[in-house]
Amino acid sequence: MKTFKCEEIMCEGCVNRIKKALDGADIKNIVDLETKTVTIDGCSSCEAAAVKILDDLGFSAVEV
Repeated sequence: MKTFKCEEIMCEGCVNRIKKALDGADIKNIVDLETKTVTIDGCSSCEAAAVKILDDLGFSAVEV
C-alpha cells in the first residue's frame, strides 16, 4: 500500500470524485478527507495509474 497527500482535497465532493474515478479503474483505494490522503492498495502499475488519474482530476499526489 502506498499513500499520497493531495492538498487539493477540500470536501466530500472531492472525495467522491476521486473514489468514483479510482473505483472505475478497478484500483483499491481509501480516500481520507481529514488527512487529505489517498491510499492505494495494489501493484506499482496500479499506483502509477492512480497518480495519473489524480492528476487528470486536478489533484497533485505527493507520496508520503
